[in-house]
Amino acid sequence: MNWKLWVLALALAGAAVLAAWFLIPTDDGSVEITLLHTNDVHAHYVPFEPFGEPVQGGAARLATVIEEIRTRDDDVLLLDAGDQFQGTLYFTVGGADVVADVMNTLGYDAMCVGNHEFDAGPSELARLIEAADFPVLSANIDASADPDLGDELLPYSVFVFDGQPVAVIGLTTGHTAVSSSPGPKVEFLDVRSAAQQTVTEIQMLGINKIIALTHLGYEEDLALAASVHGIDVIVGGHSHTTLTDYPTRIMSASAEPVLVVTVGDWGRYLGELRVTFTAGGLIENYQGRMIPIDAAIPEDPAVLDILADYEDDIDTLMSTMVGVTNVSLNGEREDVRGRETNLGNLICDAMLWKTAAFETTIALQNGGGIRASAPKGVITMGQVLEILPYGNQISVLSLTGEQLWTALENGVSQVEDGGGGFPQVSGLRFWFDADADVGSRILSVDTWDDATSSYVSIDLNASYVLATNSFLAAGGDDYSAFAEAAALYGGYETGWLLSDALAEYLDAHAPVAPEIEGRIVPSSPEG
Repeated sequence: MNWKLWVLALALAGAAVLAAWFLIPTDDGSVEITLLHTNDVHAHYVPFEPFGEPVQGGAARLATVIEEIRTRDDDVLLLDAGDQFQGTLYFTVGGADVVADVMNTLGYDAMCVGNHEFDAGPSELARLIEAADFPVLSANIDASADPDLGDELLPYSVFVFDGQPVAVIGLTTGHTAVSSSPGPKVEFLDVRSAAQQTVTEIQMLGINKIIALTHLGYEEDLALAASVHGIDVIVGGHSHTTLTDYPTRIMSASAEPVLVVTVGDWGRYLGELRVTFTAGGLIENYQGRMIPIDAAIPEDPAVLDILADYEDDIDTLMSTMVGVTNVSLNGEREDVRGRETNLGNLICDAMLWKTAAFETTIALQNGGGIRASAPKGVITMGQVLEILPYGNQISVLSLTGEQLWTALENGVSQVEDGGGGFPQVSGLRFWFDADADVGSRILSVDTWDDATSSYVSIDLNASYVLATNSFLAAGGDDYSAFAEAAALYGGYETGWLLSDALAEYLDAHAPVAPEIEGRIVPSSPEG
């Protein structure tokens, strides 16, 4: 097996010595490496079954595929593009420990810091770095003033194959400053400037094969590839993008090819990109695929043993009280799919509360995603997961009033059949006529105005910021208006589980007593 070496060049007192060592002539031939990669796993370490989809994912199955490829290929790099933190009860109970346990067992070679790695503050990220058997990277984060992180983050690492060095740079979205909890002593530098500066420093060491491991989002990755000189491959995350064109090939500012890859989220796929570099650092050949992680793949026993260590704590959490309700919460199928319910209001209020930093003003949840009621009294985490079992995250997106109206039309288009897309809402109210033709059922829409503490008529040309679940944001239940808005104006996957947000809201507002408020009215506003 080829050996690998990781170094922190910015902290090297002997950088000139290192450069001279790398510049010793080795092999003038090409080198082929296999890049395996994940992103936005969000602690989905056990298989899951989204509504209407087959069983998929699971760290134990990932481990099996990774080991098969390592057995086949000599020169393999396993990379993660960030957001291992947050998303399931494994992280809730295990924090950095379970992340390090799983990633060390799978044998990751490097990880980029994602925004959600700061969700529990810099100290928990520092615990991950301490426990990890691999470097944690970000070239555009200055955490030197933070007492927990200090200089623990590396800007890049270097791996050597057949005597030829390959550098991996980490880059993290600056949006982390407002979307997570990095604290006041962690600074996020301009991504492209930091990237170009780091590439230049690496090239001065005689290294001409450079991979950017990023948590920026697919569109930002494309812009990075086009604007920064010297990057050969971008392995990305953050936008939860599943590519139809894998890898995406574009030309850099130096008129050289750059390959961009990312593989959705939650460990549904393992990315495999085989790249042949010339000795001069150019991409000579490549081929890639996204490997579905499905039920046909055997589970690795060592990973299962690790996860079993956390099951008792998860079982305890499932029975843990998260709140109290002074009224019964109505999640009955026939109600959430056809009328306003107090549970629908509660869930949407929780989404608005959780995403307040994004300046959301409206929230929408499909009734079909609400699967249970809860009686008056204590509410446990287990009950929350019975109400919201699908593991959807909260998404935030901008859309016009016209797109919102179109989305509401879609939501009531199958109300007579109990369609699951029926909208439960917060921050707005609407009237609809179930007997009207499909596409003409919404009669009026008002949005809540904080300035006047009253509802005002929707402005079809105005822009609104919506919180919804990730299923609808991607166009699920025929909410194509949301998918269109996300494509046109930008959407953001917060990484926060809707079920966790509801549990947090219940805890912060105990006891709750949500009511029917007239947010959804099956009649004319004049009637």
